[in-house]
Amino acid sequence: MIRAAYRPGASWMHRAPPGAKLAALLVIGTGAVWLASIPWLLLLLAVALALFPLTGFRLGEAWRQLRPVLPLLLGLTAAQALVASLDVALATALRFAALLLVSSLLTLTTSPAALTQTLIGVLTPLRSFGIDPERVGLAVSLAIRFLPMVGDIADEVREAQRARGSERSVLRLAVPLIVRILRSADEIADAIDARS
Repeated sequence: MIRAAYRPGASWMHRAPPGAKLAALLVIGTGAVWLASIPWLLLLLAVALALFPLTGFRLGEAWRQLRPVLPLLLGLTAAQALVASLDVALATALRFAALLLVSSLLTLTTSPAALTQTLIGVLTPLRSFGIDPERVGLAVSLAIRFLPMVGDIADEVREAQRARGSERSVLRLAVPLIVRILRSADEIADAIDARS
């Protein structure tokens, strides 16, 4: 899960047009999917990591983005190692980590409003095919804002369980987390209905 949320700044990436950043993400994502060579994927991950200090963030921010998905990443890597091979598993893990970091940089350096307006502009020609650009833009904007909130809710639930002395358990975390996420989703839906 991407924990990134927009952080205002004056770096070159903050100043870059949102459309250019989205296009770069599309190119990098497509290239990463086609890359199968572990050295090239290691280079891609190194570039993604180097972009954090070059954009004014500490490397600790990169770790903050990766940490919540480590269990998923390790599980995916193990499954690939069992089903395919260790090389495929390592390539999958490197690809996933690099893409997560690059997409995190996009949301860290681009305001949700600017990203939404860019998406609406890109999708406007598709209106004749029945696609509502404003609705898609709203959905993306809500997703960008909702993902960091889910991470914060998970942290709050963990802290509450730690304060009560509960042992660590996926089920004990999942149930209150799902309940709180659904409650937040209902509140957001009610707010959208009220504005319509």
